[in-house]
Amino acid sequence: MTRNTSDSSRDWIRFTLLTIATYLALQTIIILAHEYAHSIAAWLLGYIPSPLTVIWGNPVTIRGWDEGVPYDRLFPSGGNPSEAVIGGIPLLMHTIFVIVGLHFLARPKPTERRPLFYALYWFVVINLTELIAYLVMRPFTGSGDTGRFNEGFGISPWFLFVAGTVFILISLWVLMGRVMPRLDVVVGGSRTKHWIVVWMTAFIMFLWGSGLRIMSLYPDRQWRWGVVGILAFFGWVLIDHRRTSSQLA
Repeated sequence: MTRNTSDSSRDWIRFTLLTIATYLALQTIIILAHEYAHSIAAWLLGYIPSPLTVIWGNPVTIRGWDEGVPYDRLFPSGGNPSEAVIGGIPLLMHTIFVIVGLHFLARPKPTERRPLFYALYWFVVINLTELIAYLVMRPFTGSGDTGRFNEGFGISPWFLFVAGTVFILISLWVLMGRVMPRLDVVVGGSRTKHWIVVWMTAFIMFLWGSGLRIMSLYPDRQWRWGVVGILAFFGWVLIDHRRTSSQLA
């Protein structure tokens, strides 16, 4: 439960900077894991001679990254399950990371390993962000991870959209209902730090890593899916406000 503790400006500024540093470090690691999941899968399946084909981008803006797999040359006609495996393997990776991360966040007493709990929280948030960006906002694109998955298996993009949306909604429910109250204990019951976490979580999950990213990357009709992120941003903040208000009532 959050409470009005007397945080000094130095305390919450230090906390904010620590949170940003944690996010950037984990985001870089997850981006690398994402891209190398593509290239390693392509290498193991014999389509490229080396998995070291990843083109590095900007870890802050999440722009410019590429796995370096020549899909169009390797799979000119589509309908090859290998294309689906190579394109979709990071989505499976993110899903597993979210499931395992939420499992451990719900198990240990958060006061025992506060730094680990806090880092794991952001690890889950970043992986959820990737799933939101791909499964909710980009399942109908003809390229990218979801496009390669759909083309390789020859399936409707509605499969990823419906299944992915259900999984993400369940994950967000667990994150809000079970993990956030435990996170309040980790931040010492501070209401200021609580809102720093809430606003940064909403910003990263629904705007920076998905909504605004989609709206800026796709100038055609696809960019409109990014508007979902704006609505979700305010929805997350309002839902948490109601949750904490009911606790304090």
